[in-house]
Amino acid sequence: MTMDVTIYHNPACGTSRNTLALIRHAGIEPKVIDYLKTPPTREELAKMIRDAGFSVREAIREKGTPYAELGLDDPALSDEQLLSAMLEHPILINRPFVVTPMGTRLARPSEAVLDILPAEAFKGPFVKEDGEKVLDEEGRRIV
Repeated sequence: MTMDVTIYHNPACGTSRNTLALIRHAGIEPKVIDYLKTPPTREELAKMIRDAGFSVREAIREKGTPYAELGLDDPALSDEQLLSAMLEHPILINRPFVVTPMGTRLARPSEAVLDILPAEAFKGPFVKEDGEKVLDEEGRRIV
């Protein structure tokens, strides 16, 4: 299936790996951007966050990042200040963001990506790295 899909990926992240595998399971080879090495521009990041329905603060990753040391929990910080911190320290960008013609999602959990991929693209079961079954034998989402 041909569809223009971009994933902002961190290969060290299980959720990101599962999301990438789900996209490929749909027969789609996405554009994979290792955002730690090639972060999005300020405009791209702001648009992805907005299009995914999040606030800038909600799109910041706290775990395993310099979030606390940088004082980013200060409610007085503006969206612009938070975006600057995310671009200076890309590990602060929550992941994985996925952009398709059907929408943008922060794929946490990884099966959130199913909302922006064509259901008919999935054939057969899909199981995440941890053994959790996401799609049944017919490729239908397991709730």
